[in-house]
Amino acid sequence: YFIMDSHTQLPLGFPIGGYPGPQGLYYCSVGGRNTHGRELVERHADYCLQAGLNFEGINQEVACGQWEFQIFAKGAKNAGDQVWVARYLLDRLTEDYGYYIEYHPKPVKGDWNGSGMHANFSNNLLRTCGSREIYEKVCEAFRPVTREHIEVYGEFNDERLTGLHETQSIHEFSFGISDRGASIRIPILTVEKGWKGWLEDRRPASNADPYKVAARIIKTVQSANIQVEA
Repeated sequence: YFIMDSHTQLPLGFPIGGYPGPQGLYYCSVGGRNTHGRELVERHADYCLQAGLNFEGINQEVACGQWEFQIFAKGAKNAGDQVWVARYLLDRLTEDYGYYIEYHPKPVKGDWNGSGMHANFSNNLLRTCGSREIYEKVCEAFRPVTREHIEVYGEFNDERLTGLHETQSIHEFSFGISDRGASIRIPILTVEKGWKGWLEDRRPASNADPYKVAARIIKTVQSANIQVEA
């Protein structure tokens, strides 16, 4: 998401009538020159933890004024509930600062990363199979239903999924090990643990409904119909 200044209607750090320094300066940055909005996001983290959410972390993102938070939860409904509550708390907190949150996946045009809601997912099969072949079969199950996934992965996602800025084109499907430009990334840690772990669908937009995203992913994984012999 981007933190927007309510008066200028620009992301934090963007000067009126111009641009800040190019992206690359802001990712996980420290210091007042490149970091904007830390007090808000750290208060948000505290409030989420106090609310009992499985809040995993925060970091400033690639573009100026862009941040993300991570939620871990078991089950589609639980994950959806927690993401929506975390969004609500974030939006409420902006009232104290004269900010608002922009969930549009590409609010700043040009050479700036868009905002996604990367969906990391796993099940017993992915956590225990120890098989590259099975992982690739699960990934391939996503290929023929690419359009069905895109339909529930958020509005204006075509503006973000261009094949640039760490995305795959909305018209293509791919998967790869530690590939930020793939539709689905196979984390390097999953490989290093002997093909036991999780997958990351990088296509959902920051404004997507987490219930719909989780439901569609579960349906596709189940459609692979992979049985592991004991």
